[in-house]
Amino acid sequence: MWSGVVVERLRRAALALGILCGVWIAAAPMLSALSPDTNEVRALWVTRSSMTSPGSIATLVKTAHEQGFNTLLVQVRGRADAYYLTDLEPRPADLARQPAGFDPLASVLAEARPHGIRVQAWIALNLVSSAVELPAAPDHLVYRHPEWLMVPRPIAQEVARLDPRNPAYIGKIARWTRGQLESVEGLYASPLQPDAAAYTERVVSDLARRYALDGIHLDYARYPSQQFDYSRFAIAAFRADIRPRIPLETRRQLDAEEAADLFAYPDRFPAEWTNFRRARLTSLVARIRRAVRDVRPNAMVTAAVFPDPQGAFDDRLQDWRGWLGSHLVDAVAPMAYTQEPGRFAEQIAAARDVAGGRAVWAGIGSYRLTPVQTADNIQIARKLGAAGFVLFSYDSVTGPKSPAPDYLAIVSRAAFGIVHSTDSSSK
Repeated sequence: MWSGVVVERLRRAALALGILCGVWIAAAPMLSALSPDTNEVRALWVTRSSMTSPGSIATLVKTAHEQGFNTLLVQVRGRADAYYLTDLEPRPADLARQPAGFDPLASVLAEARPHGIRVQAWIALNLVSSAVELPAAPDHLVYRHPEWLMVPRPIAQEVARLDPRNPAYIGKIARWTRGQLESVEGLYASPLQPDAAAYTERVVSDLARRYALDGIHLDYARYPSQQFDYSRFAIAAFRADIRPRIPLETRRQLDAEEAADLFAYPDRFPAEWTNFRRARLTSLVARIRRAVRDVRPNAMVTAAVFPDPQGAFDDRLQDWRGWLGSHLVDAVAPMAYTQEPGRFAEQIAAARDVAGGRAVWAGIGSYRLTPVQTADNIQIARKLGAAGFVLFSYDSVTGPKSPAPDYLAIVSRAAFGIVHSTDSSSK
């Protein structure tokens, strides 16, 4: 007898194959069908590299409008910095050549509004610094509050012996991370400590208050892995949470063990430790939701998420199923960056199953695909009932390393039916 997991995988594979066959038959020899849904979200992730000058911003919005995109997710908090005007976080170094009054986010909004393009502020929630190049600004979060940084278990015992104000504290975390760059993107701030969570909420609230945004888009709303956060401060928060619920004798025993073993409490209660970390992250998302709605009642809260909901839940402690079910986010964008169309269909189908009636925007890794492959994935997402899609990224497909010249023009012709006057195919 096959297990339920195997049966479910076979069902999804069959669905994916059916979807692909339908798409290929309908699309040959060139995709050209318009989506019947006029409310379809056609979005671009725009990294901060395109937010550094008035000219680059004008080109971004002009391109998006001409190619039929209606939503921009613009990265305004890349690594605990601000591509907008605020007193809370430092101005990034790549804006140094611009006047102090230059406001990238305000510029995007001013350019986009006349074209009816929606703008969401894309923020890196927990990822706060590169490990390869630490921030130059002395008032950066990693220097003001090094005790808020997540610490991986393999070095937690060593780091716990250091004063966070000692430069060796950040240095040890950064050096370890530099050896793990394939799986850990940089230095993360922890949602486990109340002061750290309150600060992040304040950053988002300030952003929503200052700008008439269509939404806040959360990225890196996750842990790098189950190996985080084992800082002594995070473990202290867990200890304070669980101690009232355990017998006095157990407390005394664990307190004695903890003098020699930092991991005494999390190792004694591994399930509770995992649930605690996951719940604190969900609590932060809930706080952000309330903060945004308090100042922008009609603004959306959306999130880029790992495409496999169970993997996200288990490995990254990212409960996006629960976020949707509790209405903490209005839409999720599963980052289905695979180059295999069958796998892409399976991932989006799984996300749609989990989301129920909530909005799913298919995240497409266009930087790894040809324009026609991107258009194919758009059609797959449509057939699966996605509310829209987001291409990663504007910068990668319009810059010098783009997989093809006129990438977005090819996509817009194939997926939106937009024929440009300069297209050779229209002559």
